[in-house]
Amino acid sequence: MKIYLNLNESRSSVPPGRPGPASAKSATGMLPDMELHGASAIISGGASGLGEATARMLAAAGATVVIADLNEERGKQVADDIDGQFARTNVADEASVQAAVDTAVATGSPLRVAVSCAGIGWAARTVGRDGTPHDLASYQKVIAVNLIGTFNLMRLAAAAMARTEPADADGQRGVVINTSSVAGIEGQIGQIAYSASKGGIIGMTVPGARDLAAIGVRVNTICPGIIDTPIYGLHEGANEFKARLVAPVVFPKRLGRADEFGHLVRMLIENDYMNAEVIRFDGGLRFQPKL
Repeated sequence: MKIYLNLNESRSSVPPGRPGPASAKSATGMLPDMELHGASAIISGGASGLGEATARMLAAAGATVVIADLNEERGKQVADDIDGQFARTNVADEASVQAAVDTAVATGSPLRVAVSCAGIGWAARTVGRDGTPHDLASYQKVIAVNLIGTFNLMRLAAAAMARTEPADADGQRGVVINTSSVAGIEGQIGQIAYSASKGGIIGMTVPGARDLAAIGVRVNTICPGIIDTPIYGLHEGANEFKARLVAPVVFPKRLGRADEFGHLVRMLIENDYMNAEVIRFDGGLRFQPKL
């Protein structure tokens, strides 16, 4: 999908010499290559962190963005900032995710993009130092939110995309971008639940892309490393802690930024030939068993 994202444009502007999305036709007589102007996108976990950065990136490009999140106060604030919509969403609940997808469809703009950023963490060894086994309920919750929640949005958003008209001559209708983690590849001590959930997202990438090829929907997965968020900078000794986090990063020698993640999402939407890929976004980081 050729989605031209000019962050210097206002949401209503169309560059001189380029026809607007509603009137342009390609040489084949089909709709023009898909642009975010006139399209809708849904982002789970869009009220903060990676999801918020992505929401702001896509909205600046002209998309109508639906923020699907449990944090109602912050979610509405972000939605107001970007002229989008908020849908209070529990990604582990089918009806809740369906309602959020319906919100995106109801905007009147074709749903073209679904990005899963909602997730939770948990730290516990399979068997603790005191001999206690990992709590099963905690494990199940992490799987429910991170893995099942991602699958919920992917399947329900893709079903809505299937009901739209193709965006180009290739028959493309949309893009699904899921968020895993480098922990899904090389999890550290105490990350058994988190790594299992993120590894499952990686495992869905190829079969998901193969399944959804029939309706013209691409699927890619991003595996972030350590991203600089307020969670790392709001406690005593934050600078020393960040230095430890940065130590195994190859280059650039710093934590990643959420806006860089949003830029990668944009690239994966824009590049028609990116499909069924798992992309590390980590500055060359390779996790050791523990920090």
